Amino acid sequence: MKYSEEILRKNLVVCILAMVCCLLWGSAFPCIKIGYRMFDIASSDTASQILFAGVRFTLAGILTVVIGSVLGRQFLFPAKENWHMVMKLCMFQTVIQYLLFYVGLAHTTGVKSSIIEASNVFVAILASSLLFHYEKLGREKILGCIVGFAGVVLINLNGNGLDGSMSFLGEGCILLSTVSYAFSSVLIKSYSRKENPVTLSGYQFMAGGIVMAAAGFLLGGRLHGFTPASTVLLVYMAVISAVAYSIWGILLKYNPVGKVAVYGFMNPVFGVILSAALLGEKNQAFTVQGLISLLLVCGGIYMVNREQEESL
Repeated sequence: MKYSEEILRKNLVVCILAMVCCLLWGSAFPCIKIGYRMFDIASSDTASQILFAGVRFTLAGILTVVIGSVLGRQFLFPAKENWHMVMKLCMFQTVIQYLLFYVGLAHTTGVKSSIIEASNVFVAILASSLLFHYEKLGREKILGCIVGFAGVVLINLNGNGLDGSMSFLGEGCILLSTVSYAFSSVLIKSYSRKENPVTLSGYQFMAGGIVMAAAGFLLGGRLHGFTPASTVLLVYMAVISAVAYSIWGILLKYNPVGKVAVYGFMNPVFGVILSAALLGEKNQAFTVQGLISLLLVCGGIYMVNREQEESL
């Protein structure tokens, strides 16, 4: 599959495609909650949650490969020497990230999880700059990250979700899952030089999904309540991952990690807004607080991208 590098490096194109990814990922928050109800998965049933995620990601991998093969007019399959890339991505982007996330989510609040998850932007930019030397770490980039992160914290403040308590099984696991995801972004940047990012996404999803589904099943997880409606929801959630991660991988291939990763601050913002709209949750999404939060996130994105352009 061939892409126009010049077009995919334009700020407007990066912005539109990255926002599409974040909108899709944001819709996953309410969809997961709806899915738990449809498949009769209790909030304390971590094994079934992992099995549910495994089935979703396995299906996402299949869809990614099928769609990518049709669009590219050739069957997508990693080169023999690139399978180690697929397996490393599988561990960082799917298995480790989501296993730790589900364990952590069971031991902390959703508010704390959203805020900690947003820190993956910092980790991805720091790893790209300091460990892999893909880009420079300037003052405005750091300040932009801080401003964007402040927006994430603000939209998640509801008066009862934050406190000073911390635990390894709760906040610790969420933080480690965030680090795992951030490193996967940098790995995609590196690996996409040798392998199609869509191919990498598809096969790492399949491998990771199978591992998670097997782990969830062996731990006692089960899925019930398959109906036309719940099946459509499951397919949509697979499409979320297939489309969003594929586009994200393509953007990372042709752009600095920081330029793309900073849009990750929009994930929890979209998550809160869509949860309010789809689940009828009474929160701060459609308030002055929500508007200020969105402005802070957009301001942070602008600052990071402005420095990125000045350094080119």
